[in-house]
Amino acid sequence: MRKLFNFHDFDWTMLGLALLIAAIGLLEIYSTTTQTPLAGQFQKQIYWLLLGCALTLIVSQLDYHLVLAHIPWIYLLAVLTLGGVLLVGPRLAGTHRWIQVGSFTLQVSELAKLVIILAVAAAFAKRRNRAFTWGELAMLGLLAGVPGILVALEPDLGTALTYLPIVAAGAFMAGIRRQQIMVLGLIGILALPAGWFLLRPYQRERLEAFVHPKQNTQGSSYQVTQTKIAIGSGGLLGRGLGNGTQSQLGFIPVSHADAIFAAFAEERGFIGTLAVFALYFILLLRLLEGARTATDRAGSFLLIGFASVLFFQVAVNVGMMIGLFPITGIPLPLMSEGGSSMLFIFLGLGLVMSVKMQRFVN
Repeated sequence: MRKLFNFHDFDWTMLGLALLIAAIGLLEIYSTTTQTPLAGQFQKQIYWLLLGCALTLIVSQLDYHLVLAHIPWIYLLAVLTLGGVLLVGPRLAGTHRWIQVGSFTLQVSELAKLVIILAVAAAFAKRRNRAFTWGELAMLGLLAGVPGILVALEPDLGTALTYLPIVAAGAFMAGIRRQQIMVLGLIGILALPAGWFLLRPYQRERLEAFVHPKQNTQGSSYQVTQTKIAIGSGGLLGRGLGNGTQSQLGFIPVSHADAIFAAFAEERGFIGTLAVFALYFILLLRLLEGARTATDRAGSFLLIGFASVLFFQVAVNVGMMIGLFPITGIPLPLMSEGGSSMLFIFLGLGLVMSVKMQRFVN
């Protein structure tokens, strides 16, 4: 009789890396919120982490091929839910991004990342070795573009941008040609002026602050100014947990969420940030190694697509904190406070485990 749970070839090291990064994030969330009205966020984040771990163990037992077989309906449900959030979702902080689940809120756009990864993986499952066509490129664009537009309308341009690396990874895995890259680049350059006029006023202010960071340090450039000060003041070893001045005195907006890297760097210093980068690096390496040993294209892309989103978010989030990228609402994976982001990552890890474990299923 088949066991209900079988963890043969389960990558406990990968799960351990994710839990270690999440534990570091929990400590920083506790440090930055314990003396504030947001003190309850630490406990909520623990609940999300426990739920995420349980989901990883459960989802790892699924055959990812069965999930891919139902992806058209899952994708349709995700798009309809994103549309429903826009129409009837609660308005919080001037945006329609969440659905209410009891005392918790769920950000559907975070979970949509996983749906898009699965949709592209399903497309790869049927693909044969041939030249990458414009039609296939358009299909990839639509798979991410439809939910991306809905998310941008919430408005949440930051999360919408996280769908781009999924498309990019899919295109490069399919063998996109140099000519196609050049044409896409030209289209992107020509679309920039129109894109500027489509941006909301606060989004334009963020871009202007990125280009001219010293012009309005008490206004649109305030956050990046404070995060740079925090990171620089951390020095080599940091000020110690709970001893940061910028984070503890409220100079850094959302220091427990999108700006948690700046708070962590202030309290743990350069050595601490190097340690966290090393953990992310090892986690990404294990994902890429799993993609290399996957038994089919779909499984391989599932891991590469997931890794591409994680890498993109880490790079952009850290880049925002040091002024290399404009400020957008992109969290630092596993560390930033946020249940929806945590669920996306641990559900993704569950599917990753499924791919790895299916290698030895006859």
